Amino acid sequence: MTSGEPLVRWDWIAGHLDEIALRLGEHVELAGIAIVVGLAIAFALSLFVLRFGWLEQPTTFVTGTLYTIPSLALFALLIPYTGLSILTAEIGLVGYTLLILVRNIVGGIRSVPAEVREAARGMGYSGPRLFWEVELPLALPVIVAGIRIATITTIGLVTVTALIGQGGLGYLILIGIQRFFSTPLLVGAVLSVALAIAADGALVIVQRALTPWSREPQRVRTPDRAEPGLIPPPP
Repeated sequence: MTSGEPLVRWDWIAGHLDEIALRLGEHVELAGIAIVVGLAIAFALSLFVLRFGWLEQPTTFVTGTLYTIPSLALFALLIPYTGLSILTAEIGLVGYTLLILVRNIVGGIRSVPAEVREAARGMGYSGPRLFWEVELPLALPVIVAGIRIATITTIGLVTVTALIGQGGLGYLILIGIQRFFSTPLLVGAVLSVALAIAADGALVIVQRALTPWSREPQRVRTPDRAEPGLIPPPP
C-alpha cells in the first residue's frame, strides 16, 4: 500500500463487483466439490473400517499422513502428474478432509450405546436396517461436527489454490500481495472468513433439522401428589 492511500478503496470494489462475484463462486465450487467427494470417500472408508477392524490403523496412517503434508508441498508433488489443473487442487483439498471425516464417522457410529442396539435388535432391526435407521441417525451430531470442521478447513485451504492458478478468493489475496494493494487483499480475506462462518451456520441449521431429538430438553416428571405406598416429597 502506497503512502497516503486509504486502506480500502471503495471505488475499486464498486468497479470489480463482477470479478469479486466470480472469484466467490469459484471458491464455493472448489470447496463444495472437495467436501462432497471427501465425504463420499470417507463414508466408504468408514464402512470398511467398521466392518473390518484391522483396516483402522492403516486407514488412519494414510489419511493422517496426507493431513500432515503442507498444502504447497502437496501441490508441488502433484503438478508434474496432473499439471496446474482443478484436479491438482481437488486431490489436495479432498485429501485434507479424509482424516477428520473418517474419525468422526467411525467415532459417531461406535458411540451409539450398546443397549440401544440391543433394543433395536429386539424390535427386529438387523444388518443394513439397523445401521441406516438406528445407528446412523444417532451418530449424525458427531458426523455433522466433523463435516463442519472439514468445511471450514477446506474453505481456508482453497485460498492457497490460487498459487496454482485455480482462482477463488485466494486470487484477490494474491494480487493484493503482488501489487502491494490492500483493497483486494482485504476483500478476499474478509469474504473467505464470511464464507466459512456462513457455511458453518448453514450446517448447524441442517444438523438441527436432521436431529430434532438432540435439542429437546429433558423433562422431569414431578407428581402433584404422593402415590399410595410412597413417601411424600419434602415440602
